[in-house]
Amino acid sequence: MGVLIDGTWQVEDPRTKEAGDGSFKRVNSTVRDWIAPEPMPPGRLHLFVAWNCPWAHRAMLLRVVKGLEPEIDISYAAPRRNDQGWVFEPDGEFADTLFGGEALHQVYGRIDPAYTGPATTPLLWDGGAGRAVSNESADILRMLNAAFRDHGPDLAPESLVDQIDAWNAEIHPKLNNGVYRAGFARTQEAYEAGYMDVFETLDRIEAHLGDHRYLCGETITEADLRLFPTLVRFDVAYHGAFKCNRNRLIDMPNLWRYARELYALPAVADTVRFQVYKNGYYSKSELRNPLGIVPLGPDVDWTSDV
Repeated sequence: MGVLIDGTWQVEDPRTKEAGDGSFKRVNSTVRDWIAPEPMPPGRLHLFVAWNCPWAHRAMLLRVVKGLEPEIDISYAAPRRNDQGWVFEPDGEFADTLFGGEALHQVYGRIDPAYTGPATTPLLWDGGAGRAVSNESADILRMLNAAFRDHGPDLAPESLVDQIDAWNAEIHPKLNNGVYRAGFARTQEAYEAGYMDVFETLDRIEAHLGDHRYLCGETITEADLRLFPTLVRFDVAYHGAFKCNRNRLIDMPNLWRYARELYALPAVADTVRFQVYKNGYYSKSELRNPLGIVPLGPDVDWTSDV
C-alpha cells in the first residue's frame, strides 16, 4: 500500500515490515482533530470516502441515517486503487468535487507539505476552516452525531454511551478487524486466531439479538452503524475471500433479520454496492487470489421480508 513520506507519494511503504508472528497489523489513524458542536452552514464539511472501504461506510451510513446529505458534501474515490492509492476521475460520480484532484493523497498533501502517513478513507474536511479534521471513522461518527444532534436520531445518547462503547470495544478488534486478521494472516496460527474471534463475536451478537432489536435495545445507535459494514460484506466477501467460512450471515437468523432491517432503513441500501465489494476483495493478489478471478455468487436477497 502506498504512503506519503515527507509529502512525497511512495508507491510502496518503505517502512512496512511484516509482523514476526504472521499476523495483520492495522496502521493507526494519523489525523485526529475535532469539531465543536456548533451551527454549520450546508457544505462546510466534506467527506472523502471509497465504496470499498468498510470504515468509510460507517461515515456514509451516519450521513444518510441522520439525513445529513444536504449538510455534508461527499466525494467518492474510484472503486479500485492503483499505484497512486485511492484516485478520482475528472468528472462524474468518482470526481473530487471539493478540490478537483486526481488522487486522495493530494488532499492529504494539503494538510502539511511534509505530511507522512497513509492516504486512507474516510477523511473529514472542514472547508470553513480550511483544514482536515479526522481520518478516524470512530471519531467522525461521534463528532458528527454531536455536531448535528438535532438532525435525525441521536446515535450516541448519554444514557447509552457506556453500552455503545462496550460493544465498540468488543466488535472492532474481534469482528470489524478480525475478518482482516483472518484474511491477511501469513501463518495458520494467526489465521485461526482471527477466525475464532470473528465467530465468537458473531455468536455472542446472534444470542443477544434474540432478545433485542438492536445492539443497545430498541434504539439504533452508533454501535449498529459500526457493525453493519462488516455484516453487509460478509457473505459476498469475507466468507470466501478471507476464509471466514464456518457460517454465512444468512445462516444466523437473528443477525440476518437485524442486518436486513438496517438495510431497509431509508437510503441505507444506497450506501451498499455488493459487486464493488466482490471486485475489491477478490482482486488479484499474489497471496490471496493470484488469478484475480471474481466469483459470480452468492446471490443473496437483502430485500426479503424481515
